[in-house]
Amino acid sequence: MGFGDLKSPAGLQVLNDYLADKSYIEGYVPSQADVAVFEAVSGPPPADLCHALRWYNHIKSYEKEKASLPGVKKSLGKYGPVNVGDTTGSGAADSKDDDDIDLFGSDDEEESEEAKKLREERLAQYESKKAKKPALVAKSSILLDVKPWDDETDMAKLEECVRSIQADGLVWGSSKLVPVGYGIKKLQIQCVVEDDKVGTDMLEEQITAFEDYVQSMDVAAFNKI
Repeated sequence: MGFGDLKSPAGLQVLNDYLADKSYIEGYVPSQADVAVFEAVSGPPPADLCHALRWYNHIKSYEKEKASLPGVKKSLGKYGPVNVGDTTGSGAADSKDDDDIDLFGSDDEEESEEAKKLREERLAQYESKKAKKPALVAKSSILLDVKPWDDETDMAKLEECVRSIQADGLVWGSSKLVPVGYGIKKLQIQCVVEDDKVGTDMLEEQITAFEDYVQSMDVAAFNKI
């Protein structure tokens, strides 16, 4: 398992492909798995790798909380596609890694126990929430105006970046391009959100993070469902 060399374009492409249908490296919430991979990436991925860039900006927002995120940080080779090996930082460090294997063997066993305990706690929390079965989930329908920089902006790529944003309680709907003048068109896109999980501030932060394509985002309409 691994992503190849995460400091190379090829490694970042593997990461982007891996995150095409995932919000996080493992599971459905930010964890130490995301921290481990985030720290191996030398900086923000390029804008054309929209899935990797969306994930990078999201995990970066947890910078002050990363030590408290759930899970146990493992080596990079424990994450990613099964058919790709980890080569990040390979070279002189390889022999050192080999020397360390026996030294940290017992830690791996402890990590497995901690991971098992964490899964059991999450399962218990899930079952508890499921048993309560709330009668109503508050939802809202939001119409967003996403404006590009100019008439040369690739609007298909802009929309792809916007739709790459995934979150529990967020469902993207229909969209269209609306002329605003001087040959420039804005993206008008509909989404439905669960109010206690997704807010307009989060949407604006993640959409405007695609700064190569997006100039600004505005809420055109907001209706409770």
